[in-house]
Amino acid sequence: MTVYFVPWDANQNLLLETERLYEKAGTFNDIEKDDLVAVKLHVGELGNPGYVQPFFVHHIIQKIKDAGGKPFLTDSNTYYLAQRHNAYDHIQTALMNGFNMTPFIAADGLRSENSHTIKTRGILKEIQISGAIAQADAMIVISHCKGHELCGFGGAIKNLAMGCTSREGKLQQHRTVNIEINQTKCIGCATCKTACPNNLPQIINKKAHITSPLCMRCPICKSECPTKAIHFTNQENLCKALASAALGVLETFKPNKISYVNFAKDITQHCDCLPNPGAPIINDVGIFAANSPVSIDAAFLKKINYQQLFNKLSNIDCMTQITEAINIGIPGNPNPTIQQI
Repeated sequence: MTVYFVPWDANQNLLLETERLYEKAGTFNDIEKDDLVAVKLHVGELGNPGYVQPFFVHHIIQKIKDAGGKPFLTDSNTYYLAQRHNAYDHIQTALMNGFNMTPFIAADGLRSENSHTIKTRGILKEIQISGAIAQADAMIVISHCKGHELCGFGGAIKNLAMGCTSREGKLQQHRTVNIEINQTKCIGCATCKTACPNNLPQIINKKAHITSPLCMRCPICKSECPTKAIHFTNQENLCKALASAALGVLETFKPNKISYVNFAKDITQHCDCLPNPGAPIINDVGIFAANSPVSIDAAFLKKINYQQLFNKLSNIDCMTQITEAINIGIPGNPNPTIQQI
C-alpha cells in the first residue's frame, strides 16, 4: 500500500504541490455527486498556533465541491472543559482560527447528545460514534501529526478515534488506562484536586484518592503532583482503544469513502488540545496522502526517528496503535512504500 508524500519546502508553492499529491493519491476519486462529505479536522484549541493552516483546508473543500460533493467541516466536542466543550464555543473557536469557508457542524451535537452505538473489536466491544460522522456519505480526514503524552503520537488513527466519538466515547477510550496514587509519597496537599478542571481527586485522611467514574485519565494531576505520587498503569491500553474506536468509525462508511491527509508541520511534544503545545521538537517533514489510516501514520513514523522522539518522551511505543489496528482488521501496511511526488 503506497503513501504519497510532498516534502515541506518553503521554496515551493505547497498549495500547487498538494494539487499533484491529491491527484496521485486519488484523494477525491470516490466522492460522488451530492455526497455529504465530512471534512474531519482539529480546528486547534484557542491560542494554539500549530493546527493545519486554513488555506490548505479551503483548497480541500474546493476540491470536494469540484467533485460534486457537499463538504462540511466537523469535529466532536471535547470531554474536558475548554473552548470546544460545546457546539457554540466550538464553532466560535473554528471561526477565530480561520475556518470559515464552509459550514462547521459539531459532530456530536450541541452538548454531545448526538451519537450512535457501533460494534467494534479489540479492547473495546462497542463505541459511541458522533452522529454527523455516522450519517455522512464520505469523509476526508485531515490530521496534524504531533506528540501525545499518553499514546505517543497523534495522527489519522487518533483523529478517527477521539475526534469522531462523543464525550462518552472519549471517556470509554481514556478509561482503559488505570491511575494509581502511591500513598507513601502523597502528602495530601490537594494540588491534584486544584489542578483538575473537575475537582475529581478527593482528599481523605490527608491522602489523595481518584475514584470518580468521570476521571478521563488526563495527565494534569500527574504532571502537577509535587511528589510524583501519581502514575498511570496499562498506558498501552489507550493505543489499543484508539484502534478499536477507529474501526468503529470505519464501520459506518461504505468501502473507499474515506481518504486521509496528514500534515507533518509544527510537530510538538503535546497535542493540539492545548493552547500551549510547546516548541516544535523536529523540523517540518511534509504532507502525506493515502487511503489507509494505518499506512499514512506508519509513513510519518517511518520518516522520523520516532523511537528517540515520541517513544522516549511518552514512555510508550508509538507503533502500538498501528499494530493493534492491523490486528483487529483495519487495512494497511505498517511499513508502507512512500512515493515522493
